[in-house]
Amino acid sequence: MAATTLTLSSSSSSAVSSISLHNPTPRFFLLNKPANSKLFLSSLSRLSLSSTGTTTTITAPRSNPGEIDTSFFDDEFASEEEIVFDPPTPPEGFIAPPYFDEGPPETEDEIAAAYEELYGPAYSGESYLGKDIYVMDSKAKKMTAFGKVKKDKIRDGFEERVIQVRRVTKVVKGGKQLHFRAIVVVGDKQGQVGVGVGKAKEVIGAVQKSAINARRNIITVPLTKYSTFPHRSDGKYGAANVMLRPASPGTGVIAGGAVRIVLEMAGVENALGKQLGSNNALNNARATVVAVQKMRQFRDVARERGIPMEELWK
Repeated sequence: MAATTLTLSSSSSSAVSSISLHNPTPRFFLLNKPANSKLFLSSLSRLSLSSTGTTTTITAPRSNPGEIDTSFFDDEFASEEEIVFDPPTPPEGFIAPPYFDEGPPETEDEIAAAYEELYGPAYSGESYLGKDIYVMDSKAKKMTAFGKVKKDKIRDGFEERVIQVRRVTKVVKGGKQLHFRAIVVVGDKQGQVGVGVGKAKEVIGAVQKSAINARRNIITVPLTKYSTFPHRSDGKYGAANVMLRPASPGTGVIAGGAVRIVLEMAGVENALGKQLGSNNALNNARATVVAVQKMRQFRDVARERGIPMEELWK
């Protein structure tokens, strides 16, 4: 390391106007706090001062490499010892558990049972009606590339039929808000049917919401081997009255309006239906559901009474 020269220049007055530092070598480090204060003070005591007119020069002597104090770094690294990992010995009879990838793959039933144990029966996807209604919204929603929610058609074995789509308005302070109301009937044509209603600003959204609502209101229709009702029944909902009667094979579904759609989606092939009173499509559809819920199979009545089925026909 070469000597470092510090030059002080002053004017005719005694005040110092400028300070210039001359270092022949490109490497010069200025520390905020020296590592060894004694070494720093001893180096300051060896500075030489020379003055020529208005210029004062301070020269630091060249230091030897052996004079640099490195005890601070040596002590720090010398204190570290090599650490050897020594795990404890396993006890007698210890059997290591198998790795996650080595075991056989879990079945869908095991995964569903695990979810039920952790989060309850709602996460299994099975309702009291045997259909997936708890995760219906999560299956219907799907994000597109533009950040909008795109709803796909749910594939769970149910068919959908739209009964009615109407424009409805709501009067608010700023004017009228236009929406669409849709009435949808879903069914698997094997004895399960449901009626739902939904509103949205678009027709497609209203139909999808009403279809999800219908799946949450699924009922079971009692049918005979001839795909008809076991007995006659009447239903009432609001001002709508619906009359349902069984029919012989080959008759078909003789009904109109919402009653016909509900019976066809339920899988009824031979029946008679009549709307009495109101012509409201939603009330007639729900009145049909009420009438169907009143029906009971002969075997269920015989079991409750504790008598054989032959006694019911006497």
